[in-house]
Amino acid sequence: MSTIKTQGALTGEFLLSEGEGRISREKIVVTSGDALSAGQLLGALNATGKYVPYDNAADTGAQIASAVLYAALPASTDDRQGVAIVRLAEVAEALITGLDTDARTDLASKFVIVRQ
Repeated sequence: MSTIKTQGALTGEFLLSEGEGRISREKIVVTSGDALSAGQLLGALNATGKYVPYDNAADTGAQIASAVLYAALPASTDDRQGVAIVRLAEVAEALITGLDTDARTDLASKFVIVRQ
């Protein structure tokens, strides 16, 4: 019997366009936790400014979608360095993890536009 594996989004695969140079990207710190795929929506914690997966039900800052993870991160018990799209970009809806109506609005306020 064979095992079927599903590949997540590749680095930057969700990105349709971005500002010239790397104006759309920032180096970020993501808190320890589960593995995250490229295209994961992130929110920044009010207390630390570190990023976590977007959670619309939170009240920690994570309820505001403020970035899209550029490249996958492995699971870790330590904080992780990463790169995120934070402004001036178009992203593919089908490749964004955690997207909802509120997140779409949050991203649009940063000029990150979700396209179908």
